[in-house]
Formats: sequence, C-alpha cells, structure tokens
Amino acid sequence: MSTSKLHSQLADLAQSFTEGVLAALRRASLDDLLTESGRSARGGGGQPDPLATRGRKGRLPRRTAEDIAKTLDRVVAAVKATRGKGLRAEDIRTMLKLDRRELPRVLHEGLAKKKLKAKGQKRATRYFAR
Repeated sequence: MSTSKLHSQLADLAQSFTEGVLAALRRASLDDLLTESGRSARGGGGQPDPLATRGRKGRLPRRTAEDIAKTLDRVVAAVKATRGKGLRAEDIRTMLKLDRRELPRVLHEGLAKKKLKAKGQKRATRYFAR
C-alpha cells in the first residue's frame, strides 16, 4: 500500500469521525451536554464551594476557654496514647473528629501552656505530651 493511499484513507476516516461527533452534538440537548460535563444547567458553572460540599459553612461557633481546655485535654490524651511516638496535626484531627479550623488554636494553647511539645516543621510537625 502506498503512503498516499494510506494518507487518503486516514483523512476519510477522520472526516467521517468528526462528522459523526458533530451530528451527535447537534442532536443532544443542552441539559444532556451539561450533565455529561459534570455541570448543572441551572448553576453558575465553575467549581463548587469546598466548604459547602463538606457540609460546613461559615465560621465556627465561638468557643469558650472551657471548650478549648476540654479539647486540649482530649488532644493530650490522644498524644499520650501513642506512647512517645507523637502525632501529626492531621492524625489528631482525624482521631478526634475535629474540624480543621478548630485545631490550630488548641495546639497553640497546648504549646503555650507546656502541655504539648512540637518537633519538626510544617506538615511534618509531630506533637508530644509533656
């Protein structure tokens, strides 16, 4: 088979494929197309709000000093349960089922009150009980 004949056959196949795709798109409704693309016909398009998809909206309710102290006690108990291995903030949050916005204040209080000590940097920081 010569190369010119091969090029001709490939061009014909590509042409018939694109015609078929365009015909299918013309027959489809706008709702069908938006559903296939993962968007809603009524929505504003774009990405969904990450906080709304998790079921958590807006600010956390104001916490009292007692609430923070109770959460800190739970954190210290969880860290002590590791028997010296320590925990990362992500692990603490998962174990205690805390909101990600709730933990930084608690960890800061624990370090300030010297109930916790930290070793490492950024995400690699591990917290230990004193």
